[in-house]
Amino acid sequence: MRIRHLLYIGCCMALVGCVGPSVPETFTETNRLPKIYPDYTDVTIPINMAPLTFQLDETADRMIARYAVGDDEIICADKAQPETDQWRRLAEKAKGGAITVDVYACQADQWTHYKPFSIFVSPDSIDSYLSYRLIFPSFISYEALTINQRCLENYDESVIYDNMLCSFEKEGQCINCHHYQQYNPERMQFHARQNHGGTVVAYDGKMKKVDMKNDSILSAGVYPAWHPWLNLIVYSSNKTFQNFHTVDHNKIEVYDLQSDLIAFDVERGEVTNLENDSTELEVFPAWAPDGKTLYYCSAHFEKKDSTQSRNTEIVIRSKELKYNIYKKSFDPETMAFGPRELVFSADSLDKSATLPRISPDGRYLMFALAEYGVFHIWHHDADLWLIDLQSGKVRPVEEINSPDTESYHSWSSNGKWVVFSSRRDDGTYTRPFFAHIDKDGHGTKPFELPSADPNYHRQFMKCYNIPEFMTGPVTIKPQEWADLLKGNGESVKYVPHLNKIP
Repeated sequence: MRIRHLLYIGCCMALVGCVGPSVPETFTETNRLPKIYPDYTDVTIPINMAPLTFQLDETADRMIARYAVGDDEIICADKAQPETDQWRRLAEKAKGGAITVDVYACQADQWTHYKPFSIFVSPDSIDSYLSYRLIFPSFISYEALTINQRCLENYDESVIYDNMLCSFEKEGQCINCHHYQQYNPERMQFHARQNHGGTVVAYDGKMKKVDMKNDSILSAGVYPAWHPWLNLIVYSSNKTFQNFHTVDHNKIEVYDLQSDLIAFDVERGEVTNLENDSTELEVFPAWAPDGKTLYYCSAHFEKKDSTQSRNTEIVIRSKELKYNIYKKSFDPETMAFGPRELVFSADSLDKSATLPRISPDGRYLMFALAEYGVFHIWHHDADLWLIDLQSGKVRPVEEINSPDTESYHSWSSNGKWVVFSSRRDDGTYTRPFFAHIDKDGHGTKPFELPSADPNYHRQFMKCYNIPEFMTGPVTIKPQEWADLLKGNGESVKYVPHLNKIP
């Protein structure tokens, strides 16, 4: 089910003895940058990123764009859409430096040359694939969603799994929480809710569906964290509720009514509770790359009103829910977890922290921070923050954040890049943005996932959700996942604690 954006490709040609677009000979100068979409002015990109296409986002009859490194150039007309081979040649020449971009606009037969800008080309590459859910922001319908994968070195996109292959309408389901062990596309899992529900796991050429329902745990696992090398997945086990606001700027609120942490041994089919305090709402586990520390978030909640049910009281007091970041030590030899330790007290700032993700070198922990609650993807005030785990310094990543939502972030396998979902374009649709992170934890200006047609995302009516890097494509066909989901799942066995590695 491989697809490609079948969109108009503008005329771009390298001037190597052939006739094509040319830079106008007569023009006036302006000292301002052109307004373009997407905004790729002065961004930093990986050496292997697909061509950055753009269009003029202001009134003009015609546009000429020139990408250049020294005497080598690509000239495009109307839309800046370099061919992939030409772009790769130019990017390689600019490695460690920059591609200079000149934009000329014509209106009423008068050409204007804007202030040139740079596209900096980092020698640091990025993982070749990214996967994400695509879902309409319709707030009530989730059937027409897919998990897709995109090759970041070009524009090729394919469907990993289509939610409608199993069932739809009243018998519909919802798929979520795709995850990989160490960016490995051959070790993947995701979860299906409702009809044909269960957790599907693929590893080392094997596939199985797991029915994780058990009287000893709260519910099936979500928000997975696969251990860096053990076949062990930690989940949060949640009972959630969704509510709709009529006047609040945040139109939707997702509540954790109850949540625990559980661990699942994939090989043995065993599950156990790690944290199940009834006064704590534990969620979003994440492993440190050394496999010896598990991070997660938790909010404290105790009932105060005996006349209200717990669920009702959580909804009423939702803005009091502030999640902090904790960690637990782990011994890979004995499979034993230690007690929880506080890492970051977000409630001391009257804020709520979610989605801890640790850089591959173990130095930095990036998380999302908002005023309250657990589902920051719906909070317009959500920003990305960074903890230096060596110095303990905590700061907002202001060079990455925007006035709108930043959430659901992931590190590249080399730790040089982050991808995150942002609503900065229009406040409604989440789209993937990338930024380079240097050795001191500083980020560059983020750039939007490039498309063959620069106007693609403005016409595409779906949100990108949970972007995850992969070192290559998932090769299991969508129908194979569907056939597996339609069958019965393997029941898990509850154990008081995990068994030692044999």
